[in-house]
Amino acid sequence: MNRKILTFLLFISSALTINAQTINGIVKAQKSDGEVEPLAFASIYWLEGKISLESNEKGEFSFNKKGSGTVSLIATYVGYTKDTLLLKNGEVKAELLLKEQNELNAARVVGKQEGNFLSKITPVKTEVITAAGLCKMACCNLAESFENSASVTVGYADAITGARQIRLLGLSGIYTQMLDENRPVMRGIAAPFGLSYIPGQWLESIQIAKGPSSVVNGLEAITGQINLEHRKPTAEQPLFLNLFLSNTLRTEANVASSLQLNNKLSTVMLGHFSTDPKGHDGNHDGFKDEPVSMQFNVSNRWLYLADNGMQIRFGFKALSDDRVAGMNEFEKGMDITPNLWGSEIKNTGLNSFLKIGIPLNASNSKNIATVIDYSWHRLNSFFGLNKFDAIQNSAFVNVIFQNEINENHKLILGLSGQMDNLDETLTIREFTSADNLSDVSVLYPGREERSVGAYGEYTYTKGEKVSVVTGIRLDRNNIYGWLFAPRVNVKYAFFDELIFRGSAGRGFRSPNQISDNLGILSTGRRIVLENNPDIEDAWTYGVNLTGYMPFGFDKKASLSFDYFRTDFNSQLIVDQERNTSEVWFYNLDGRSYTNTYQADFSVAPVERFTILATFRYNDAKATLEGQGLVERPLVSRYKGVLNFQYATRMNKWTFDFTAQLNGPSKLPSFIGGGNSPVYPMFYAQVTKKFRDLDVYIGGENLSNYRQKHPIMNASDPYSQGFNSTLIWGPLMGVKVYAGLRFTIWK
Repeated sequence: MNRKILTFLLFISSALTINAQTINGIVKAQKSDGEVEPLAFASIYWLEGKISLESNEKGEFSFNKKGSGTVSLIATYVGYTKDTLLLKNGEVKAELLLKEQNELNAARVVGKQEGNFLSKITPVKTEVITAAGLCKMACCNLAESFENSASVTVGYADAITGARQIRLLGLSGIYTQMLDENRPVMRGIAAPFGLSYIPGQWLESIQIAKGPSSVVNGLEAITGQINLEHRKPTAEQPLFLNLFLSNTLRTEANVASSLQLNNKLSTVMLGHFSTDPKGHDGNHDGFKDEPVSMQFNVSNRWLYLADNGMQIRFGFKALSDDRVAGMNEFEKGMDITPNLWGSEIKNTGLNSFLKIGIPLNASNSKNIATVIDYSWHRLNSFFGLNKFDAIQNSAFVNVIFQNEINENHKLILGLSGQMDNLDETLTIREFTSADNLSDVSVLYPGREERSVGAYGEYTYTKGEKVSVVTGIRLDRNNIYGWLFAPRVNVKYAFFDELIFRGSAGRGFRSPNQISDNLGILSTGRRIVLENNPDIEDAWTYGVNLTGYMPFGFDKKASLSFDYFRTDFNSQLIVDQERNTSEVWFYNLDGRSYTNTYQADFSVAPVERFTILATFRYNDAKATLEGQGLVERPLVSRYKGVLNFQYATRMNKWTFDFTAQLNGPSKLPSFIGGGNSPVYPMFYAQVTKKFRDLDVYIGGENLSNYRQKHPIMNASDPYSQGFNSTLIWGPLMGVKVYAGLRFTIWK
């Protein structure tokens, strides 16, 4: 069987390709002495076509317009300012000029780069967190990259493991498809801690697309997609170093090196080390607030550009993460006893990918692209008496044919396959004496799942006025049968300053009963799994209206309103209120939905000073056995964010301040019901810029607000009443940190 899969993958990879290109352009660089010369291997992004290009050794690039009346281009290169160019209908020549960042005029342009902004071009409402936005926060990892976003909420999954989870459109992050440069990642047993395995300083940008998106990357986008763009091999940055230290002794180091070996081959090497060496117990409940941990993470990405336009991208990533949690006295290697509750979690992972592509005609209006991805992940863990071990092997293949029929019409056809082999074992133990443990029951919730699908996506554009993207997928799943997913995204500009977007679509995902809810192992309850869980099936609809107003320093203030609704046809319910001695998993019998309303406002009142304000309201309900349709517990009803940033001339100093207001959550009945308190969170950071060095200091949770008693029955951890999953607020108090970012430019 493995030989057949390998033969199939090799056959697919031999037919490969990527990208399209027609409009002729050139990227030039202006040095600090005023000299202008072509800039080789600059990154060019075409907004309407959602395609990234790279200039050749002469700074030149070309691509086909793909049916867009206007063409919006952004050119970037590390160490230089970005340049934006708008070509109107009929224009076929593009010239972009980037300037060194240490030059006076260039520094003034850099000051305009927003940390967060709403894309004006995309048919799907997309919030972009730029490299500048990632530097505004401590941003140790992806979980700490959303502090200025009301769209995404990040919190602790439980009070033991340190695992973070996101919420988008009022639902858990398991319903958001995570993409690494358009490859599905953080799936299955890799999901609980996946946000912690993407260092923020490895990233170039984050794109948050709400609602159903493209069918090209699979079925799993229910509430949206979050795509990560990493540092590029073509960046002229032989060395980047980031060091970080907090008052809790969290220590972190990130290193990146982009090397152009010749005019065809380039690579980027990424390294990460972090450790929390000391356990802290700020609420004095006898348990560590966060695990003692140590993580190593390395990645290597390559790019090959052939003379005929072919591009080959490949790379790998490896990680090792050790966590020790539980009572303050518990240390790595200790045995648990009736008087000592502890947890050890060991994650090991390996990922590799290959992208190859070749244009099919001289104008590149037709091309075929192939993506192959393989992941192996192992999780060995125990949580008191509950022991969970799992190994996952996953393979993903996607073959895409793209045909730009003419100025207004574009067609994508494709075939994709996903294979997941999850070998999971949940062992429930008990003490036979003070020193001995015995197995009481063993559960095997793993599965072998294979899915093969075909899809088509048609795009109609009429300049910047109208954009319609319609797509359908039909997949055959060996467990759940045929799965049909239609999706549509519409953008209509009433005029340049007022844009409407609408979307609707269907998504599916296979539930992972244990790994999706790892925190329930840190309870004293008996776990009752669903023997035949249904595939989770939901429709999501949304509308957005964005207006751009000619006031503020840059005359680009924006105000955006959106509404999204998700309706589940089937869902796996995790119910802790049915029985106070058990956690029940069962298939939804009734209704389950969320309504999400959000408003975003941004303005630059004066030069180098920006204000971002957002507010989101959630209405999330589900049918629970014995209760009927009720509000989802532990889901915050609203969140408000207010961010201020000011930079002095040439960005010598940057000051950033963020305030959050987090609304109440419904509390489960067995802890008294009612609502959690409304609470604020404050963040601040100051950065001093030198020629090649940035030094920053900052603080998080400056009001020192913490959830009181996050662990139920912490004094009796082997009782049925022990529960660490009832989290609605922050677990850690005020955190102060300092760090530096050092860069050597080529």
